[in-house]
Amino acid sequence: MLRGIFALVSGRVAVVILTVIALLAIFGPLLAPHDPLATSTDLLAGPSADHLLGTDNLGRDVFSRLLEGSRISILGSLEVAATALVVGAIPGILSVYLGRAFEWLTLRLADTLVALPFLLFAVAVTALLGNGITQAMLVTGVLVSPLFYRVGRAATMSVARSQYVEAALISGASLGWIVRRHVWAKVLPPITVTLAYIVGIGFIVVSSLSFLGIGVQPPAPTWGGLLASDLGFLSYQPWAPFVPALLIMLTVWACNLLADAIRDVSGEAGRALINARKVRANQVATGGAA
Repeated sequence: MLRGIFALVSGRVAVVILTVIALLAIFGPLLAPHDPLATSTDLLAGPSADHLLGTDNLGRDVFSRLLEGSRISILGSLEVAATALVVGAIPGILSVYLGRAFEWLTLRLADTLVALPFLLFAVAVTALLGNGITQAMLVTGVLVSPLFYRVGRAATMSVARSQYVEAALISGASLGWIVRRHVWAKVLPPITVTLAYIVGIGFIVVSSLSFLGIGVQPPAPTWGGLLASDLGFLSYQPWAPFVPALLIMLTVWACNLLADAIRDVSGEAGRALINARKVRANQVATGGAA
């Protein structure tokens, strides 16, 4: 699948952007030229050699805070996606096999979670359990898990009625073996597409909550928090919100591009296109060698 993604222009663009964002999350805090929490008397200064993106209203280096905040923003979105995957996909797959009672219960829970306004619910939970990024992201992951549930259930139902799965059941194969051997290979592509979309959604949620000051204890920097503080001093630094807003938009756009590329590769048309390109490359190589 990875070769297929790189065969598409959208896939290559998405991988490059997300790789840069991941490197920022891993090495960004180590590369910060200044202490992101250190204040100074140089308030709302413009970009310079010492402060590449200027300083904020407390004299803190904006570039250093941007690098420091990348880790929290990225990890928060991954936490949302991982929670939603575990809470949603596994019950969705098992609901096809564990009987009517489990199916009815999980369907009702999924419908209930869909009806809840996740942003307001996340705010209420963080107010109850404490203002922390982990609490907020876990709650958000549970609330968006119905997306995985429905995708996993729909994909599993299309496989569960196939003849080879019925033959495996008749021959006495265990449920775990059937899921691992037959179901998971068919369910994995749509779940992977959903996972890429959910990472983008999680990033929007993290940015939205931190923009409102929820989930992160100040003065810890996040991209959403930087955007909120920059908007408060827009008349002094009209360029300041551009960089955090651009990073947020690029990350979400790259996640959507990656999801589209995975969907195209996993489809019949995508596989045919990749095979055609391989044949063409072989023909060119053969002609060149001749």
